[in-house]
Amino acid sequence: MAAPTPSPAANPAATPYVVGLRLDGRRAVVVGGGQVAQRRLPALIAAGADIHLVSPATTPAVQAMADAGEITWHARGYTPGDLDGAWYALVATDDPAVNAEVSAEAEERRVFCARSDDATAASAWTPATGRDGSVTVAVLSGDPRRSAALRNAVVEGLRDGSLGARHHRSRTPGVALVGGGPGDPDLITVRGRRLLAEADVVVADRLAPRELLAELPPHVEVVDAAKIPYGRAMAQEVINRTLLEHARAGRFVVRLKGGDPYVFGRGMEEVIACAEAGIPVTVVPGISSSISVPAAAGIPVTHRGVTHEFTVISGHVAPDDPRSLVDWEAAARMRGTLVLLMAVERIAAIADTLIAHGRAADTPVAVVQEGTTAAQRRVDATLATVAATVAAEDVRPPAVVVIGDVVSVFQGFEGFGSSESFESSESSEDPQGTGR
Repeated sequence: MAAPTPSPAANPAATPYVVGLRLDGRRAVVVGGGQVAQRRLPALIAAGADIHLVSPATTPAVQAMADAGEITWHARGYTPGDLDGAWYALVATDDPAVNAEVSAEAEERRVFCARSDDATAASAWTPATGRDGSVTVAVLSGDPRRSAALRNAVVEGLRDGSLGARHHRSRTPGVALVGGGPGDPDLITVRGRRLLAEADVVVADRLAPRELLAELPPHVEVVDAAKIPYGRAMAQEVINRTLLEHARAGRFVVRLKGGDPYVFGRGMEEVIACAEAGIPVTVVPGISSSISVPAAAGIPVTHRGVTHEFTVISGHVAPDDPRSLVDWEAAARMRGTLVLLMAVERIAAIADTLIAHGRAADTPVAVVQEGTTAAQRRVDATLATVAATVAAEDVRPPAVVVIGDVVSVFQGFEGFGSSESFESSESSEDPQGTGR
C-alpha cells in the first residue's frame, strides 16, 4: 500500500527544494483566467508546456493567448478529473473553496501545485524569476516583495556587467552592431547592454551613450569612431577595417551606435563588410531618436485625428544638392508629420523648399536638442520662422526637427519636455518603473 501523501501545510516552515521543471510538451493545468494567470502564463508558454486553462471567463490578454493557439481554454468551471495527466498545476481563482478543491486533487494525484491565494497550502511555490540571455534567475523567500527586489538586483547586475562572473566566460569572436538609443543610457535595450558587458573591444560613435563606456571594465579597449559635423571623423572604411581586425584577432567587438544601427547609421555597410570577410555579426536594434526624442519632448509623431503617417528624412544634404535622394515636393504635399535628422545646418533651405512646394508657412515646428539627456531643450517655431529661431537660440547638433500639427497637441502643459521634467521622471518615487 502506498505511503500517505503528506500535506504541504504539515510543516510550513520547511525549506523548499529548488528545482527547474522541464515542461516542454508536458501537460500543465491552470485553473482561473484572471490577472494572476495572465502574469504566469507567458513563462509556461515559453517553457513549451501543453497548457490547459480551465475558467468560465478570462482577461482579454488570456483570451488572446487562446485565440493564438498558445493555450487550450476550457470555458467552464473546474471539475474533478481536470488534472488527469498533468505534471504541474497552478490554481489562481478568486474562490478559496475551488482553490482548495483543486489543491486536494493535486495532492491525491501527486501533481505539484502552486496556489495564488495560500502558499502555505501549496506543494509548489512560484519564485520571482528573471532572465539574462541563457541564464534564469529564480529567488524564493517568505516575502514576495523581497524576492522580487533580489531578483531585480541580480538580473540587473548580470545585464550591466557589475556581476563579475560574466567576464569569466568566453564569447565567440565576432561583431555585434548595437543601437545605443537616443542618449539616455537607460534607453539601450537589455540585449544591447548585455552584449556590451561581454565585449573585449567597443567601437563607439559620438552619439552613443557616453555613460555606458564609463561602466566598462579596465581590460576593455574603447575605440573612438566619432564623426563630428565639419570636424574630426573616422572614415567609414577605417571603421570597417577596425571591426574586422579585432574580430580576426579573436576578440568580441561591439560596435556601439547612437539610435538604431539601420536608421541613417550605416549599419548595413558594416554588416556587409563583416559578411564579406566571413565574420559572424549580430545586429541589435536600438530606439531611434526619430521617435524617442519627440516623445521625450512631449510630441507624439502620430495622434488620432491629426495625422495618419510620419516620415523620417535625413537633412544632411540640402534639397538642391545633386546628391539628395529626397522627393521634397512629395514631402511638402504630405499632411502628416515630418521628422528631420541631421538637419540643423540646412533647416533654412529645407523650410523654404517645403513652403515653396505647398506646405503652409504657419505649420508648427519644434527643434529638440540633446534629446533624452539632462541637456535636452526644445524650441518652438513655425516653418516660416524656424531658421531664424534656430540661429537666435544657437541650436546645435544633435537635434531632431519635428514639423506638423502634432507639435501643438500637448502645448500648454508647462515644463513637459524640458530637461527639468526629463530629470524628474528619473527621480520619481517608482524606482522599479512599474508605473504604479
